Amino acid sequence: MLTVNIHEAKTQLSKLIEMAVKGEPFVIAKAGKPMVKVTAIEPPEPAAKRRIGSLKGKIKVPEDFDTMGQEEIEHMFYGDE
Repeated sequence: MLTVNIHEAKTQLSKLIEMAVKGEPFVIAKAGKPMVKVTAIEPPEPAAKRRIGSLKGKIKVPEDFDTMGQEEIEHMFYGDE
């Protein structure tokens, strides 16, 4: 496994990252002592795509949907008149 000092890691960071992404991890050392190991991470799972209309035919909207609970709502706003 490749070991580089901090100064070299700073100057060659892009190249070193590309190596790690390709499966070649490396170690960054300070004064010859290994400090960190850099490896690639697994890419996150792509989010499930939302499909518009996927519930069509599975949900029934009542005919009085736009007036459902109208009396109750009016009572909450206006009280007994």
